[in-house]
Order: sequence, then C-alpha cells, then structure tokens
Amino acid sequence: MIAYATTTRTRRNVSALRAAGWRLLLTPDIHTLHDGFAYALDNGAWGAYQRGDAWPEEKFVELVERYGASADWVVAPDIVMGGAESLRRSVEWLPRLVGVTRVLLAVQDGMQPADVGHLLDDQVGIFVGGSTEWKLATMRQWGDACVEAGAWCHVGRVNSVRRIRLCHSARVTSFDGTSATRFAVNINNLTAASRLQALPGVFDG
Repeated sequence: MIAYATTTRTRRNVSALRAAGWRLLLTPDIHTLHDGFAYALDNGAWGAYQRGDAWPEEKFVELVERYGASADWVVAPDIVMGGAESLRRSVEWLPRLVGVTRVLLAVQDGMQPADVGHLLDDQVGIFVGGSTEWKLATMRQWGDACVEAGAWCHVGRVNSVRRIRLCHSARVTSFDGTSATRFAVNINNLTAASRLQALPGVFDG
C-alpha cells in the first residue's frame, strides 16, 4: 500500500519521509516538491472548506499545469459535503484532467458505488473523503468497487495505525495523512503498518 504525506519544508521530516519511501501530496497552497519524491495532487477543496474560503480554482489549474504530467494522480474538484452536486462538478472536470494524469473522484457522505461505477477504470479512480464516520463505515465497499474495475482507490486523512490496517483490509491502493508530515517520530510506526498484510476479520461484526 502506498503512503502519501502532505508536502512540508521541514528538513528533518522530509529526510525521514524520503528514507521511509513515502510519496508527497501537493496542494494548490503547499506545493514544494523535493528531489527524489513521487507525488500526487490534491485539489485544495478540503483546506479551503476548513478555512471558510472559496475554492482556489486558478491555483488548482496552475498546479495541474505545472506538475500534472508526472503526478500519480489528481483529485478532481469537488464540493465538501456536497453530495450529488459535488459529483457533478467532478465529472464536469474529467475531460480537462483525463489525459493529463490519472483522476480520482472524491466520494463523500451519501454516495454509493453505483453512482460512479460506470466511470471507473485504470485512469479514473476513487478518493474516499467525507466525514470520518462515513469514511470508516464505507471504505470496504469503495475498495471492492475499485478492485472490480481495476481502478485506483485512495483514502484521505489516515493518521493512525488502526486506520492504516482498515485500509489494508479494504484493499485500497494508497492513503494520505498529515501525522507523518508534522511529526517525524510517527513515520516509522505508520510505515511499518502500511507494509503489513491485511488483517482478517477487521471489518467483521
């Protein structure tokens, strides 16, 4: 399973992430790319939502133009907690992004695999967002849908060993979190968890 951390300028953390084989997640606001790292692109919607700001569309376009061709994937623009309206926005952006790099559709509270299943393939995958409760409750079904379609499945905001184990059991491709970005001391434990095999029975009961 592939681990991503939001990019940082802290040298100690950068060195620790590099040594552990993590990849970087660049955003419209924080996009320092250090030598030797593979990376992916976030759309910045979550950060703008947390700050109460409008989504920075121009910065997102600049990010894709500058870094998109070599990125593992980019998260299509979405609306946090936006349901069907969020999915419509993401789908509207697909023609502009597919062909640049792999595109992940951000799914969130209320969405079902049937809503996006017809879109999934090796170039269009899933970014599991939404509320924490919904993410943990539905992660398995998104992982299953992506495995069936041969699509990439990524889970956002994964900052603990327990959640990494849940990601393993859901058969997702990758995850990201800020814990490794902020605290170098956490990187070894999180890395070890990301390399374990899926634990049987994690979702049972």
